[in-house]
Amino acid sequence: MKQSHAMESQLASELIDDKIAELGGWRGETLARMRALIQEADPDVVEEWKWMGTPVWSHNGIICTGESYKSVVKLTFIKGAALSDPDKLFNASLEGNTRRAIDIREGEVVDATAFKALICAAIELNNATVKAKADKRSK
Repeated sequence: MKQSHAMESQLASELIDDKIAELGGWRGETLARMRALIQEADPDVVEEWKWMGTPVWSHNGIICTGESYKSVVKLTFIKGAALSDPDKLFNASLEGNTRRAIDIREGEVVDATAFKALICAAIELNNATVKAKADKRSK
């Protein structure tokens, strides 16, 4: 089972590589940069490919997705509403109860340190959720 998971992750990584190359230009560069920052923040991150072509980064649950549109590269944090965002990186999907997103437009650069802190906070939240579920089951 573990080998199958590793193969799926490798395939997803290749599909993400292809997506970045296909996008090219500023969108490809932006998605590649954000992916690298995610991997720097969490060397154990799992790359997935879901919903007919969406890059997904997970660690004990989904951290964020990476979508690309004509005018933005969007990083959607599945549990973003529960995360502290002191640097105000979230600038999209602010009205929802669960998700928050970062829309990056051509020429914009997201602060690397703040972004990696947000990735780490999302992982901590996922880890806490997994632990709470395990604790509940053991009672």
